[in-house]
Amino acid sequence: MTGTIDDVFSDRPVRPPFDAELEPVLAAMKAGMLPMNPQNLPAIRQMAADGLPGTEPTDLTVGGAVMVDERDVPGPDGAPDITLLILRPARTAGPVPAIYYIHGGGMVIGDRRFAVELFLPYVAEGKAAVVSVEYRLAPEHPDPAPVEDCYAGLVWTAKNATAIGVDPQRLIIAGGSAGGGLAAGTALLARDRAFPALTHQVLVCPMLDDRFDDPSSRMLDGEGLWDRNDNLFGWTALLGERRGGPDVSPYAAPARAEDLAGLPRTYLDCGSADTFRDAVLRYAERLSQAGVSVDLHLWGGGFHGFDGMAPHAAISRASNATRDEFLRRALEA
Repeated sequence: MTGTIDDVFSDRPVRPPFDAELEPVLAAMKAGMLPMNPQNLPAIRQMAADGLPGTEPTDLTVGGAVMVDERDVPGPDGAPDITLLILRPARTAGPVPAIYYIHGGGMVIGDRRFAVELFLPYVAEGKAAVVSVEYRLAPEHPDPAPVEDCYAGLVWTAKNATAIGVDPQRLIIAGGSAGGGLAAGTALLARDRAFPALTHQVLVCPMLDDRFDDPSSRMLDGEGLWDRNDNLFGWTALLGERRGGPDVSPYAAPARAEDLAGLPRTYLDCGSADTFRDAVLRYAERLSQAGVSVDLHLWGGGFHGFDGMAPHAAISRASNATRDEFLRRALEA
């Protein structure tokens, strides 16, 4: 049920205004971006790999405070091995909690190092280890390859926790955008397969729903980041002809899960001018109704990924501080 843009989007709901401090950053970002389509995908992937112009690669060792390891571990049954990036404190008194991180990128771009620096402070301070998974990307590897890769990496982490200095009873799963959707899907798999136990899930502007049946999924067209056209491309790359139809697994599109009971305590955030806003709000409501403890934050005027793209803005500082405070409490729990 892929359809064309006109078939999928018969109307365009109104969107909230962007935060005034974010608007110049958004305009600059849009000026340097290519439209998301099959022809541009190789160039977009290269741009993501290269990072922002003028920026230096992140020192993942943080001057020696973090040990960096990469391991090829078993993937799903019958599939290739996957690579995990493992970041551990160089000095620690014992096992630490682990943040199992799943990168974003609309299901079609990114790698295990993509935005992992967000979690480096916790490792450098000796409060956590980070394990970041390199999952296969769509459209070359459609569903269920990405989420099954993520689950396989999580299982390896739990089974080998002691060997990598991690407390297997203190596993947090986290991801942003597509990575947030995959984190939610992986948490559902862990619940349904009864391994491993997770203490928290941190879902940052997550990609949860392929159906485009809410206003925010249709309100952006050439505005913001990850508009309705980009979103259609990403979901179709993952699901093909099944997108929007009845045969989509909740592990691929977690908003489709009928039962959300038994999931770990959940942090959810999103901007009010984000394509994913309504799916996030609905998911938070349903989690709460299922008895899950939920921390939900909606940031007025925020576009998709605003707090990473414009960290200087007041709204971004508030968002990042709120998420940091939640994570620090989770790591100490």
